[in-house]
Parts: sequence; structure tokens; C-alpha cells
Amino acid sequence: MDTQVKHKHTNSLINETSPYLLQHAHNPVNWYPWGDEALQKAQDEDKLILVSVGYSACHWCHVMERESFEDSAVATVMNNNFVCIKVDREERPDIDQIYMNAVQLITQQGGWPLNCFALPDGRPVYGGTYFQKSQWVNILQSLAKDYKKDKEKFYEYAQNLTEGIKNSDLLPINNNPAKFDNDTLAEMVKKWKTSFDTKEGGPDRSPKFPIPNNYQFLLKYGVLNKDQEVLNQVKLTLDKMAFGGIYDQIGGGFARYSTDIIWKAPHFEKMLYDNAQLMDLYSDAYQYFGDDLYKNVVYETFEFLQREMTAKNGAFYSALDADSEGEEGKFYVWTEEELRSVLSEEEYALTKVYYNIGKKALWEHGNNILLRDKTNDEISKKLNIAVEEIEPRIKKIDAKLLTERAKRTRPGLDDKTLTSWNALMITGLCKASQVFNEDKFKQAAIKNAEFIVSTQTSNEGKLLHSYKDGTSKLNGFLEDYCFVIEAYIDLYQLTFNQVWLERAKDLMDISIENFYDSERGMFYFTSKDATGLVARKMELNDNVIPASNSSMAKSLNNLGLYFDNKAYSSMAETMLNNIQPHMVNYGSGYSNWGQVYLSKVFPYYEIAIVGADAAKKHAELNQNYIANKILIGSEKPSQLPLLENKHVEGDTYIYVCVNKACQLPVTDVAEAIKQIKQ
Repeated sequence: MDTQVKHKHTNSLINETSPYLLQHAHNPVNWYPWGDEALQKAQDEDKLILVSVGYSACHWCHVMERESFEDSAVATVMNNNFVCIKVDREERPDIDQIYMNAVQLITQQGGWPLNCFALPDGRPVYGGTYFQKSQWVNILQSLAKDYKKDKEKFYEYAQNLTEGIKNSDLLPINNNPAKFDNDTLAEMVKKWKTSFDTKEGGPDRSPKFPIPNNYQFLLKYGVLNKDQEVLNQVKLTLDKMAFGGIYDQIGGGFARYSTDIIWKAPHFEKMLYDNAQLMDLYSDAYQYFGDDLYKNVVYETFEFLQREMTAKNGAFYSALDADSEGEEGKFYVWTEEELRSVLSEEEYALTKVYYNIGKKALWEHGNNILLRDKTNDEISKKLNIAVEEIEPRIKKIDAKLLTERAKRTRPGLDDKTLTSWNALMITGLCKASQVFNEDKFKQAAIKNAEFIVSTQTSNEGKLLHSYKDGTSKLNGFLEDYCFVIEAYIDLYQLTFNQVWLERAKDLMDISIENFYDSERGMFYFTSKDATGLVARKMELNDNVIPASNSSMAKSLNNLGLYFDNKAYSSMAETMLNNIQPHMVNYGSGYSNWGQVYLSKVFPYYEIAIVGADAAKKHAELNQNYIANKILIGSEKPSQLPLLENKHVEGDTYIYVCVNKACQLPVTDVAEAIKQIKQ
């Protein structure tokens, strides 16, 4: 049937590939995608632009759409007075950064949906996040009227605001000599500790986001500094998250954040970037703490991703919505009656205690968010069940509930593929493969990396940002380059296949050519060829995803060692030196930078494994948590600087080196571990 017949309204978004934009293609609002047509229309008609930014898994974006954008009367006001542009923030993070920055400067807060009004030339003048319908209509009418009456005031304000945006994240270069010491990190962590929630883990406030790079840094810091308080906090946080409602207890995978301080009630959307990084973090934590809970989290999360977020070509989709049938969390929650109807009496009795049904798990409208607060030992004592019986019985119960849940209306799937988030997934898979010596993780990582090489890389070697239904589009942003570079380095460390290291270096050289600002010694988020935006931004703060600049500093540091490239090493040092003055007061916002910093103040081990048995010794070495290291290896002679002259025919040696100075080579992994001080 023809689309026009089925739907009363169809706008220009109908030709887009983004699921989020397509969701709005039949709104009565005359939405345009970001591009020349919309911007030219605003100039020709002298109308303010509305830039409305959201993403498919955003709950309040859906609410505002239902209340305002699907209302014909509201749409008439919007269409008559504004050129309305819809943006998928995941597809166009460059646009989102600029208008989010504007709204933060105007209102001192931000979030999604993001609604920002701009002059016909794109310079912002006013904005906010979610607006109720009546409030929204008042704002629309008031802005349209004021713009007609006093344009000069709008242009003057836009000029000042745009200058503020341009300058808000441009750090001056730090010309003081680069001096890094552990005292700086100790001071940073001391201040950070004051905001630890020592009862429930994470920060002492809600909402609570996982922020994996926070805990990867704290784990490394705690190990290297022998800080038991920090290590206890990492363990507590990971335990509480894995037990909480933020973790899908029967299906695996984490929601984006918890709305409360006990990790109970999430916004139920599941994002690829969270689950990728959490696989990485929980693998690290298993390697150090040896807790089987963490291993289960990694394997269950991978099963969820394979089941629900992986395409046949090995690409990973972006997100699952929080809502189904118009209700948040409906797909994931259970009433007691539903559980009783699926499970036997004996199974229900265990489920009730194990998942706190009717008690701590009780949420809204008689629904339960399955969560745990007891270990298997505690359950064993309470129910008088042999401890070794509990896990097999729970696995059987989970499988039954998962089968029943699959019959429900599923949350929407954002099936676009983002290069940057897929690269984070490769890194998570590489870590899991190393720690658990598991081939299926390695194969998934290689398949995904080959997808990026074959489909998301142009003939000139540049990256593309987005993929859907056979179409790759949008020139890569710094986040694509930095995470793909890291992913390729991680793949090298997993496979010792030098081609991945060469690919990482090629992408680094392209990044320096297209994104680097030599005056400030940092990288812009957008390429020098990018057009149509009122400012070039720099991403400096680590957040739910590490800042692209901290990721670049990490890779420059590592590639500098791998290729003995002093220019790379010097750039990494300059970047870290620029950031250093800001780190102490806001540790959680600079934790990925903190990982680079640790490599400067503690021995950074270059561990080379060379010889016919390299793979076997590599797997053995990976059973040990080593906080500060890069791995290099080869079964044959290699020209890589860190491997030169290290191959001895007929033997396999392990070399533990720091700053190109090596200890005596050993053949036994246990001996190599003894040479590493931590």
C-alpha cells in the first residue's frame, strides 16, 4: 500500500536511514534532516530554525513527540514560524555538541530531547530540553513574535553566544614543562573519595550511570597504589550493578542508568556503548578479583548482544528502546501472577527469594524489576538448598522466563550501526577473549573489525560514521578514529597480527592530518573539511564514553612505543600536560586521562613474547591482571622496534621491558610476572 495513503502526513525525513528520524517521518511537523535544503529555506524565508535533537532510545523524546509533535495544532505553529530540523544525536554528534553547548550556556543544564532555536545562519539564540505542550506553544509564539519585532537583538545575542560556544572548550596550550607525579593522582582520588557511596557503590547521588572508564581507572590506581579503599569501592560498585535492576537478570546486558541510588529502577534503554565497555570492565575485574559473578556478566551480556543486537555481517546495532506499547520497561518487568503462571511452585519459591519478588523488586503497578541482594551462599542458608544446586536451577528458571518474555511486544531496535560504538565493542571483545581465553569473543571481534575495514573505510583510508541497509554515510568524527585506532591496537595485542597495528598507525596519521590543532596540541571533534557548522568543538571530558581526546592521547602513547615514534609520544605528553591542571578537582570527568597519566608515573611494561610458543605463553600471561602494560609478540622474527633482535630460533622468550630497557629474558610466565612490580 502507498505510504501516502496509510499516513495522513509525510515529511522529508521519509528518505533518511536513521530509525529515530524515520520515527518522525509521519509527524504533522514539516521536519527536515540537517542539510543544505533546510538551511537555505531558513535563509530564503527569513525564519528561525528549530534544531530538535534526540535519539531512538530516549524516553522523554518519545513523550514530547506524543504530546507536541503529533499534535496538528502545535505543528501548525511550528510550520508557520520555523524551519524545523530533526537530528539523531548518535548520527550527528557534531551538531548535538554545538547546540547542547548553547543550551548549557543559556540554562546551565542540558539533556535530551534537546530543542534549540537558531538564526537562519545556524547561530543559536534560545533553547531547552523537554517542554510540556502548553509551555512549548507559548515559547514558539513568543520567539516568532519577538524575532519579527526586534531582529537586531537576536543577532547581537547570537553573536555573543556563538563566541561563548567557540571558546568554551578551547584549552590554552600548557607551556609549563611536562611534569607528572603520583601526588597529582593521589590528590584527585582523595577528593573523588568524598563522593563515593560506600553502601550502594557508585557516586553518592542519583541518577547513577555506570561510567566504565571511572572504574577501570580506579581499579588500575588501586592496584598500583595498593589503595584498598579504592579497590573495595570498585568491587562494591560492580557487585551492586550486577545484582541490580540496571542489569537484565534473565536476559543479560545493562540499561543506560539507574534512576535511584540502589541501581534498582533504570531507564530501560540498552545502549551498545555501555554494554561494550562493561564487558571490558567486568573482564578486567574478573582478571583481578576472580569473582565468577563477573564472568557470568560478561558471558550473559555477550549472549544478549548476539541475540538482539548483532547483524549477520558482524556489525552491531546501536540501541534498544526503553518503551514498548507506550510504557517504559513493560518488556522487562513481571507481576507475581505472571511469574506464577510460567513457573512451577518450587521454581516460584526460589525465584521469589532470589529476585526479591514483592519486596525490594516491587516497582510500579504491581510490577517487579528482577534484582538480587543475596549471594548464593546466603540463599542456600535461607532456603536450605545446596549451594551448588542454586545456579543450575536459576539458569533453568531464567531460560523459562526468557522464552515467555520473547512472546511480548519487543522494544524498538535502533538498527543503524555506528563505527565508533562498534569499535568500543571490538575492544570489549578483545579483553574478554584475552581474560577468558575464549575463541568466540575473538572471532566476533575480528568479524566486526573486518566489517569496519571493508564497509566503513573509504578508498582513501578514511572512516565513515554510520551504516544501515547497505548504505555507509557521513564522514567519520574524531570519536570514530580514536576508538577504531584503540580497537585495532587491542586486536593486535590479542592476535599479534601486525596488520592491525599498521592499520592503527595509518588511521592515526589521517587523524593528525585532518583533526589536529597544532596551536593547542589537541584534536577537534570534526575534520578540517567539515562545513555548515558554526563552531569546531573539542571533546575533553570523559563521560559515559571516554573523551575522544583522551582516547587519542592513549593511542599516541602506545603507538609511540610500538613504532618508536617520538612525534607521537611527544603529542601524547603535550595533551596530558594540557589537561593536567583540570584533573585534580574532577576525577570522574578525567578518568580515561587518568589511565594515560598512570603510564607516566608507574613503570609502563612493554611485554614481548617471541617464539614458536608465543600464543600459548600469551594465553597464560593473560590470566594475570597487569595494570600498566602493552603486549607485543611474534612467532617469527619481526621488524617492529620492540621485537627487533629478540627472536631466538627454537625457543620462546618473554621480555619485560620499561622504556626500551629490558630485564633478562625468561621462558616461564611466572618468572616474567615476578619481574613486574605492582
